[in-house]
Amino acid sequence: MLLLRILAVLAVIAAGGGVLGYFLTGQSRYLRFAWRTTRYLLILALLLFALMGLERLAIIPL
Repeated sequence: MLLLRILAVLAVIAAGGGVLGYFLTGQSRYLRFAWRTTRYLLILALLLFALMGLERLAIIPL
């Protein structure tokens, strides 16, 4: 769980860096990077929550 938290924090920092890069330079590639990072982070979080819910319902020992 600690590793997942560290990865989540790094992903949020990366997305924030993309937004900051966009604000500083005005180049849209930084904004696309931030959006892509955020989108994949949300997909990963939903999959993780689904796995946790399945584990709770089905009592799968992970």
